[in-house]
Amino acid sequence: MLVKIPQVPFTATIKHSSAYTKYFNVLQKCWFSSESKLPQLTESVTGFPPLSESIPNLPKPIYSTAKEEDQNTQITVLSNGLKVATENRFGQFCTVGVLINSGPRFEVAYPSGISHFLEKLAFNSTKNYENKDDIMWTLEKHGGICDCQASRDTFVYAASAERNGLDTVTRVLGDIVLRPKITDVELDIARQTVQFELESLMTRPEQEPLLIDMIHAAAYRDNTLGLPKICPAENIQKIGRNILFTYLKNYYTPERMVVAGVGVDHKDLVNSVQKYFVDEQPIWEEDSSLNLINKGANMVDESVAQYTGGLLVEECSVPVYAGPSGLPELSHIVVGLEGCSHQDPDFITMCVLNMMMGGGGSFSAGGPGKGMYTRLYTNVLNRYHWLYSATAYNHAYADSGLFCIHASSTPTHVKEMVEIIVKELVMMSGNMTDHELERAKKQLQSMLLMNLEQRPVVFEDIGRQVLATGVRKRPEYFINEIEKITKDDIQRVARRLLKSSPSVAARGEVRHIPPLVDIQAGLLDNQGRMPGSRSKLSLFR
Repeated sequence: MLVKIPQVPFTATIKHSSAYTKYFNVLQKCWFSSESKLPQLTESVTGFPPLSESIPNLPKPIYSTAKEEDQNTQITVLSNGLKVATENRFGQFCTVGVLINSGPRFEVAYPSGISHFLEKLAFNSTKNYENKDDIMWTLEKHGGICDCQASRDTFVYAASAERNGLDTVTRVLGDIVLRPKITDVELDIARQTVQFELESLMTRPEQEPLLIDMIHAAAYRDNTLGLPKICPAENIQKIGRNILFTYLKNYYTPERMVVAGVGVDHKDLVNSVQKYFVDEQPIWEEDSSLNLINKGANMVDESVAQYTGGLLVEECSVPVYAGPSGLPELSHIVVGLEGCSHQDPDFITMCVLNMMMGGGGSFSAGGPGKGMYTRLYTNVLNRYHWLYSATAYNHAYADSGLFCIHASSTPTHVKEMVEIIVKELVMMSGNMTDHELERAKKQLQSMLLMNLEQRPVVFEDIGRQVLATGVRKRPEYFINEIEKITKDDIQRVARRLLKSSPSVAARGEVRHIPPLVDIQAGLLDNQGRMPGSRSKLSLFR
């Protein structure tokens, strides 16, 4: 048996020479004997407490547990209709926020861009806080950070802080949601910020934000989900204080809100929400002069999204990536089909199909975890050197959805790019291997569980589910549902997609894009064809 003699500092050797000599003699004895265990010395060699003894005056550690009862989501509906949903998690920090049934899809009676403005105006002066710095200092006392994000149908205000600052954080959230001042100075700064963002979007090579707005505008022309998320330039000066407060009064109502918390005690959050969201009035209730008199602007849009399909093309020069990227000027196109809502029975199947299509950029670092075995990599990016990206997206909302593929190529190959995208959409309803389906299912399950390890993601998951349905389904439900998906399910959902009219958005040098009627004919004429059969998409050329 080999016994390694520890290296002892010279000073320690002098100070504890007798102890070291005793320890060395023990080692010598063990070296030439069959003893397998060394005796414990009562005196430390280095002068520090030995590891065999507990450190004095150290608090008793509290370990995390994975008990099922600790992971339940508790939901309480307050007297005014506001919902409070929590899940207790181990840790010193918590995430608390407000989710509101609001967003660009509800701006039909208002100038488009209100949600964009409200994002920029978040966490500014309120009734109880003088300015933004006052709010930030209050949160920093509890190690807090905050954020505000708007999607097409949901507005989220959130903050993460130490658990002992729950009441303070809830008070801040109540003020910024229900009692903002929106001063003229803050509104001017918001206008400048929005204007700068619009100008920077036109100078950036990344086209995804613009194309997402364009494909929704093509798919839901002039209604609900088709209304722009990015504020149009002509509306920057139209949006004023009274318009914003009129919108807030109609859409920031208790029955359209959920206050969600992760890592908090449910009763504590309910008590705090009662104080700052129920007992204290919104600022527009105290001062009626903040609202517009116009009755038409006070209507709440409850209309259902109407999928129309269509073509939206913007001929322009797309900026080139700076530096030694080697990427040329690219033309971008998105082809979409009507998907399903997140409450549809086919929603999970649609998610598996989206994962199976996958995709990304041709310059991305590879590996199975990056989706290099998905169809858009193996069938598209690995075969056509002039295609620089191809990615599938599945946008799901409360009453509709949009399944689309975004691709980019050099301007000389726009026609061929459209043909390839349409061919891949048609091939979704064809044959697939067992490995292909299982890989997509495992990748989706892995992504779901990995994301839910983060507290802010759990917060948003709880809030969105409770806002949409009033309850929260646990991750185990989705894992089991994903496992049940079969080849027949994928093919059935793919055929459902192909029955809808296509939506097409294109930006860049795209004057050679085929007409919408030809794209639709390509989708219809090629359904049911086996992979490798002759395509009728030659009519594009």
